[in-house]
Amino acid sequence: MSDLRLVGVTFWGFDRQAHHGRLVVHRTVARDVAHLFGKLYAARFPIHRMRLVDRYDAEDKRSMRDDNTSAFNCRYRNGVCCTWSMHAYGKAIDINPVENPELWSGGVAPPNGAAYVDRSNKRRGMIFHGDVVWKAFHAIGWGWGGDWSWPIDYQHFSTNGK
Repeated sequence: MSDLRLVGVTFWGFDRQAHHGRLVVHRTVARDVAHLFGKLYAARFPIHRMRLVDRYDAEDKRSMRDDNTSAFNCRYRNGVCCTWSMHAYGKAIDINPVENPELWSGGVAPPNGAAYVDRSNKRRGMIFHGDVVWKAFHAIGWGWGGDWSWPIDYQHFSTNGK
């Protein structure tokens, strides 16, 4: 817990208004994350909402279903017993989970992201290889779950790419 930092950022909402949000991240990435979200703000990339997972009782499924952009969450990797997620270290961020769902053997997560599985239908808030979001994370050395062969996790960025 002593390695975590609270980072406040301003982001563009889907309502085309500026909003303030907070992310809990590892201390070693806090400045990079703040700078990165400054780039996304300058590019007017829309983010639906950004609340700490505490608001959702740290339940990842509830946070994702609410289209919440978040970072720290002390939890295991999805579908992998007893292996900590990079979110548990504050070294992963999920952005717009509904517009950028995870595709895995269990289906689509969150389920209300099913309409965004077809990536040929580009819409606001979606992330694509080589876009402004991908470039901002790539510039600080983070990997994207959308580049994975399977499962595919379009919302997920992390320091180790996992």
